[in-house]
Amino acid sequence: MLNRRKLLKTGLAAGLLGLSPLAAPAQAHKAEGKKYVLPKKLMPRMVRLRPNSLPVGEIHVYPDQFHLYLTLPDNKAMRYSVGVGRGNLYHPGIFYVGAKKEWPEWTPTQDMIKREPELFAQWAGGMPGGIENPLGARALYLFTRRKGDSFLRIHGTDNPRTIGRAVSNGCARLVNDQVTELYNKVPLGTRVVLYKKAGAGPPHS
Repeated sequence: MLNRRKLLKTGLAAGLLGLSPLAAPAQAHKAEGKKYVLPKKLMPRMVRLRPNSLPVGEIHVYPDQFHLYLTLPDNKAMRYSVGVGRGNLYHPGIFYVGAKKEWPEWTPTQDMIKREPELFAQWAGGMPGGIENPLGARALYLFTRRKGDSFLRIHGTDNPRTIGRAVSNGCARLVNDQVTELYNKVPLGTRVVLYKKAGAGPPHS
């Protein structure tokens, strides 16, 4: 249990009254050819929000804290650790889950191919779903009301070393077992808010 002073230091005190870890063992993953145990601090946690601070049944991503919150009834939320877009590739905004896919195929955007053709040009026609696919085991496709598919995703990864870091081409990533858990809880149409960088934690009431 974190005390109030520690919460203030984390920048989350504005939205959280307290948190307690889930009763789950540390998860081992294979990354970069070596066994990697996801640190306990990056494991999902049930957290308590200030009353009426966030609507129920939404996803809120705070990039500076590398946290994603799935809001629940009774002023609670499930908090997951994520990797986010690096530099100016992170795009804040309000979205909704317009599609969901298991072991999705992945196709790099034209901008990605232009930036790093040596990495992405070979997959211009698409990469089949699988453990080495950049979208991992599950993907939530983020849409906007005006433009449809934003090409931003909340997706899985088999490389847990990227969690808690700004490394991606704009999407938010979770380790595969955690994105599968999130995927099963999130229906189509769910509202998703990606907050600006250098922002506060969950808002207070």
